[in-house]
Amino acid sequence: MLRSNITWIALLAMGTAAYGQKPASPKDSVAKKTDTIPAVIKPYAQVITAKSKSYAGMFTVHQLNNRIYFELPDSMLGREILVVNRIARAAAGPRPQMTNYAGDHIGENVIHFEKGPDDKIFMKLMRFNERSADTTPNGLYRSVLNSNFEPIAAAFPVKAYHKEANSTVIDVTDYLNTENEIFYFSAQLKTVLNIGAVQADRSYVSSVKAFPMNVELRSVRTYMKSGAAAASTIPDTYELNSSMVLLPTVPMQPRYFDARVGFFARGYVDFDADPQGVRERYLITRWRLEPKEEDMEKYTRGELVEPKKPIIYYIDPATPKKWVPYLIAGVNDWQKAFEQAGFKNAIKALPAPTDDSTWSMEDARHNVLVYKPSAVPNASGPHVHDPRSGEIIESHINWYHNIMQLVRNWYMVQAGAIDPGARKMQFDDELMGQLIRFVSSHEVGHTLGLTHNFGSSSTIPVEKLRNKKYVEAHGHTPSIMDYARFNYVAQPEDNIGRAGIFPRIGEYDTWAIEFGYRWYPQFRSAKDEAPYLNKLIIDSLATNKRLYYGNEFNSSDPRDQSEDLGDNTVLASQYGIKNLQRILPQLKTWTREPNEGYNALKNMYEEVLRQYRLYNVQVLKSVAGEYVTPKSVEQPGVILEPVEYERQKAAMKFLCDNLFTTPRWIVNDSLTALTGVDPMIHLSAGQFAVLMKLQGSGTLMTLLKAEETNKGRKLYKATEFLEDMKQGIWGELYNNKPIEMPRRNLQKMYVENAFKSFVATNEIVGRNNGNGTIFYVNPDPTANDVSSIMRVHLGALRQDVLRAIPLQSGVSKYHLQDIANRIEQALEGKKK
Repeated sequence: MLRSNITWIALLAMGTAAYGQKPASPKDSVAKKTDTIPAVIKPYAQVITAKSKSYAGMFTVHQLNNRIYFELPDSMLGREILVVNRIARAAAGPRPQMTNYAGDHIGENVIHFEKGPDDKIFMKLMRFNERSADTTPNGLYRSVLNSNFEPIAAAFPVKAYHKEANSTVIDVTDYLNTENEIFYFSAQLKTVLNIGAVQADRSYVSSVKAFPMNVELRSVRTYMKSGAAAASTIPDTYELNSSMVLLPTVPMQPRYFDARVGFFARGYVDFDADPQGVRERYLITRWRLEPKEEDMEKYTRGELVEPKKPIIYYIDPATPKKWVPYLIAGVNDWQKAFEQAGFKNAIKALPAPTDDSTWSMEDARHNVLVYKPSAVPNASGPHVHDPRSGEIIESHINWYHNIMQLVRNWYMVQAGAIDPGARKMQFDDELMGQLIRFVSSHEVGHTLGLTHNFGSSSTIPVEKLRNKKYVEAHGHTPSIMDYARFNYVAQPEDNIGRAGIFPRIGEYDTWAIEFGYRWYPQFRSAKDEAPYLNKLIIDSLATNKRLYYGNEFNSSDPRDQSEDLGDNTVLASQYGIKNLQRILPQLKTWTREPNEGYNALKNMYEEVLRQYRLYNVQVLKSVAGEYVTPKSVEQPGVILEPVEYERQKAAMKFLCDNLFTTPRWIVNDSLTALTGVDPMIHLSAGQFAVLMKLQGSGTLMTLLKAEETNKGRKLYKATEFLEDMKQGIWGELYNNKPIEMPRRNLQKMYVENAFKSFVATNEIVGRNNGNGTIFYVNPDPTANDVSSIMRVHLGALRQDVLRAIPLQSGVSKYHLQDIANRIEQALEGKKK
């Protein structure tokens, strides 16, 4: 997704039944037919009459008198079918968590049909989280199978047998008219959308169509509201589309996930990998790209060839026409990346056909960029994949209309100092089009299987970002999958054009595509190719540091974070603040629009303040930071190491100089008078957030542990850290200057946060262990050295406060007397 606080997209999605189970053959799965058909089963012609509307495809479907029949050939029994459910037309009303739009994915399942006793067809739900393919006498295949007995989701009485076609007819109408998770909303999403009981009298199957590899069901569903909306008697009506997609008989050869390259992955427990235990395996999600039969030799010789089946995206017909070329360009920009994997013309975008009645945006065979008339300022690139192998089946990119407002605001506050085109509220179409293009490329990257690479920008020296020749040739980050929006480091005197301001598909992206998509016919399994890919990664990283991948969920590594630029966050943030200081006085002019008020000025003033806070947060991560670099055993070096002393020290000084010392440049009385924006409120919120992190038990524990585990290395010790913070926040105790209100408020925050070291807390911390992100709760600070060191620190602070009280007057004096009293109470255990 485009916003870092939107986290519903999971990094390692766990699937759910025994893999290695071969599809049942008709002889195994079909109950033996007898010459005598029971009376309840009618002859085929009496069930599927001449009045039926029939559609032949993956299997034949029939409509007759509002009844829906599936005619399942014996060859379909046991075949895995992926059911993908989407909203075709959404109910009017609230749209929580960016859901409830046409095109939204609302659930998916893998099912198969099989013959049951008493002339029934069972529909079973398949799960894939435990697997074994070892069918030898002592293998675990059957045991795993027995422990993953598939639930029977539905049972359908046979209505007729079609002997000539070796097929069975079932009536699915009643099941489709009931509420179920196979074809409609998942239980979790119903809760989010406050969807209650289905109203059968206002729900029906509106159409059914069959195609060679899929069957499409369209239903109108009316629901009463539930949850917080249950008091309303007005129902919600949806039109839903279910795509039943036939999965390959032979799954695509999977490829193992590697923590050094950012791909979404499907996890499972592998009972074959370790003869003395089990192992968790993760398969990356990717499209199935293979050379055509006649081009296989060319491919192995290193020639570029076209794949058997290219990846094609369609642009929603509802998209404003002037933006369509830019969205298409954002897709087609990936063609160069696939050339590194050996394929030409592997990916392209096309306008959706307008003269083809068989084409549907909800059809799971089509990848669509869906334009949503939404005030949500975002975009996202989900995909649906085969849980057996990780093969991506289709994708519907969510493109919310208000994404343009988001990128416009970003561009004004990050590039307004260096690009005159950013200095107005209505960008020209070419600038907005290029902004749309970059977002399109980013979201398409997700649909190709790529996760965010929050570490990519950290591989570029900050001063390189001011080098016009370099940055216009290479870009300011090696990955479009980074959250490195625009080059805010560049200064006006650098004269850098838009080629050096915008993100683009870079070296890391093409390398990641090569890792995921190069075809290796010499290897027969993911296990066989793993050593080769491991060496490829080791050699590539050793020769090109710009291929580094940073996990977005790693909370400890300062290289891996959203919105930052360059290899030195202190220097980059200093340049960023310089540009904000240039932009702020110009906002009144830049946001002026005839016949309008000051809402635009208010919004952009707040954007500047948010960007300022962001620069401080980026620096903050270096204090008590820890580098986490996943490695295989063949690579030299360690995985975990503390951030260098000098970097932590510089980060602490930056925060003291730019955040804790009141930044008067953010105060503009004329802007406040026109907008009502109080910059001090934003400042206080930013200070509070940073102090919460700095004074949390996790920060102090990390510093204390580093001292214990890195003997002989120069480290930023906890005692020095606390002293630096005290000097930066309590400077008036030593220079005898009056304490202004923002500083008094900051100092009160400081002591209140410090008192938390004497009570148990539940700080949730995430850390990448090399295979994924684990979350844990920091230990009780009262049970370790955090409490001890903080008691000594507060005692010394109280003595400094007492010495300063006689030298202050007025409110400053009263403030210090209050602080001394608060500390005394806390140290004596009187404060709750």
